[in-house]
Amino acid sequence: MILKVYKIRENAKLPIRAHEMDAGMDLFYCSNNDKKLYETEDFHIPPKASRLLSTGIKVETPYGYMLEVKNKSGIAHKRQLIVGACVIDPGYNGEVYINLHNIGSKTQVIKSGDKIAQAVLIPIVHYKVEEVETDKFLNFQSARGEGGFGSTGDR
Repeated sequence: MILKVYKIRENAKLPIRAHEMDAGMDLFYCSNNDKKLYETEDFHIPPKASRLLSTGIKVETPYGYMLEVKNKSGIAHKRQLIVGACVIDPGYNGEVYINLHNIGSKTQVIKSGDKIAQAVLIPIVHYKVEEVETDKFLNFQSARGEGGFGSTGDR
């Protein structure tokens, strides 16, 4: 499968897979200011704040798939930056922005060209919702029943 990508800005980086067997492709921050500032502008994310970071790319997500934006484990662990709002639908044709949350206690600085997230292409199932008149719609008995968060005693 081929994912078509258009660079909006000259300094944008195409998504890349760091290792051949990786599920995700790395996404990069791309400064969207005047060309003279591309390589020098830093993006600051204060503690407990969220920011939208531009990637400088548009993607053509194939019908029947979505791009799910995920955390980079090293960035989440070392810099306390996690991804929010993470689905790129096949009908979206604008620039890809990454919503990063700084859950740490220090301001994090992102430089143009830095890895900020990864994208995984995932098949989607188009389904319909049918309202039913009773909540007895499961056709099998479950030992779990209505047990939810913490019902198995996990710690």
